[in-house]
This record gives sequence, C-alpha cells and structure tokens, in this order.
Amino acid sequence: MRRPIKRKHKIQPDPVYGSVLVSKLTHYMMERGKKDTARRLVYDMMEQLKKEGDPVTVLEAAIKNIEPAMEVRSRRVGGANYQVPMPVRPERQLALALRWMRDAARTKKGTPMAIKLAEQILAAKKGEGEAVAKRDNMHKMAEANKAFAHFAW
Repeated sequence: MRRPIKRKHKIQPDPVYGSVLVSKLTHYMMERGKKDTARRLVYDMMEQLKKEGDPVTVLEAAIKNIEPAMEVRSRRVGGANYQVPMPVRPERQLALALRWMRDAARTKKGTPMAIKLAEQILAAKKGEGEAVAKRDNMHKMAEANKAFAHFAW
C-alpha cells in the first residue's frame, strides 16, 4: 500500500521584500532555531545587493544560474549499481541551489557572513563561484552517465 502524499507547508512571503525566496533563504541560513539572527543576516546581505539594483531580482537571477537541471541517482539493476541521470524537480532545484550557496558562503573565512553571502550571490549571477561550479559538476556527471539513461524509472 502506498503511503499518503505529504502536504507541502506553505511558506509565508518575507515581510520586508514580500518574497517567498527571501523567506526560504532566511530558513536555510538559520542555525539552532535562531530566526532573528538569520533574518538580520539576510537583510544585511540584501542591503549589500542594493548596490547592484533590486536585490530580489539579483537574488532570483543568481538562483536561476545555480539550479541544476539534471542529477545522477543511484539505481540497482541486476546486482550492479548504475548512476542514472534524472531531471530534477523544481522544488529540489531551489533547495539544492540555496544549500550550495549557503555552504559556499560558510566555507569562506575572515569576513562577516552577510558580505560572504552577497559575494556568492553576485558571483552566481555572473555564472561564477563555488555553487555554479557544483552545478556544472553535477551536469558533467549526468552527461558522462547518459548511457544509463534507459534505466530511469
């Protein structure tokens, strides 16, 4: 018997920018339940992005450059494991993009987190940076394993 379909939690838009994306980014930046700290960090980062224009559109453009279209998933067929390329669902695309951006900013040392995050977003908007490199690496793996695409379920 199949398990029931999980209801998706509706995320409220951000109070300052009115964007669900900013709200999701705040949730991804949060550590140990400290939402006020995460919100302050994201707003400081958005202030940094105002130099480039509208911060929400800059953030959206950066996310679009990071989101992966294909990924490889492990599939067991006849005693062998194959890395099968599969398309990525839109919700997962956004989740991966936000996670990669956060992790790339956290690996840098020496500057405040808001500045590091703003730098990652600006680099991603230009098609550069660690998060975009991670996306490119994922696409290369999917391309290399294209021969196993017929195992996709």
